[in-house]
Amino acid sequence: MRPSFLPHPWSRRLPPAGRCLLHALMLLFLAAVLAGCAGNARLKEVRALAAEAPKLNGYIELSQRYRDTYEREKPYLAPAADKREQAIDAERRAAYPDLVAIHEAVTAYLRTLGKLAGGDQFDPGDAIKDVAKGIKAWPDTGLTDRHVNAVSGLARAIARVATGRAQDQAVQEMLRDGDEPLRDSLDAMSTVLRYYDKHHDNEQAIVIGMLETEIPFADKPQDRLLAALAKAHRHEKLNEYRLLGRRHTLVRQNVQAIRERHEALVRSLEPASPQPAARVAANQGAQP
Repeated sequence: MRPSFLPHPWSRRLPPAGRCLLHALMLLFLAAVLAGCAGNARLKEVRALAAEAPKLNGYIELSQRYRDTYEREKPYLAPAADKREQAIDAERRAAYPDLVAIHEAVTAYLRTLGKLAGGDQFDPGDAIKDVAKGIKAWPDTGLTDRHVNAVSGLARAIARVATGRAQDQAVQEMLRDGDEPLRDSLDAMSTVLRYYDKHHDNEQAIVIGMLETEIPFADKPQDRLLAALAKAHRHEKLNEYRLLGRRHTLVRQNVQAIRERHEALVRSLEPASPQPAARVAANQGAQP
């Protein structure tokens, strides 16, 4: 049995131009397949990254909690502290839209990247027509109609892979363009989350501190029920803050994981092709 990679006997009957064209198309097809394999793996990784975007929703929850701090703290505040916290509450609510906008920008980028990697918008029809027209425009090849039809069939196979290749290139361009902005946006989220964490500790100190200060004064027999309820409430608040502390840690870890996965994708990209103007400048600089 003849190995599949050897030229088929019928190809020897082609004129030299036809054999050259066939050989070039075979090499093009092989290169497209190999590039397509790498591209498909990258697109799969990009879709997996985009699917992680909902893990950043914890940032929104913590932002909302930060915004509503005064409503939770108010029952535990002394009059002087209440007046001070009202002014701070106005600042929090004014900052909230901007804090949330960071998350919206990051998730919009990830969703768009995932959609681009999904390829729903890529139609191979035009590519097939363009390739077929180009082949038909080569009258000096010596190809018969049968050969042209065979090349058109090969062109359709190449177009399917080449379409994926174009899609991969588009994804690569978006990864490059989004690398620094995403890194900076995620750094902003991490910075805000560290601030939320400190704010969380401060709120806990206010609430638990007030309860621990007041509970010892409820030592009269008629205050037994009040003391019991206050101690139960303190226990519930301690559990609440403990769980929220874990939530803060998890959200920070999710942000860092998104950053690391995106950076890994960027590191795996193929070298960017120089722009035509840059190539011309480079060539001119290389001339003696």
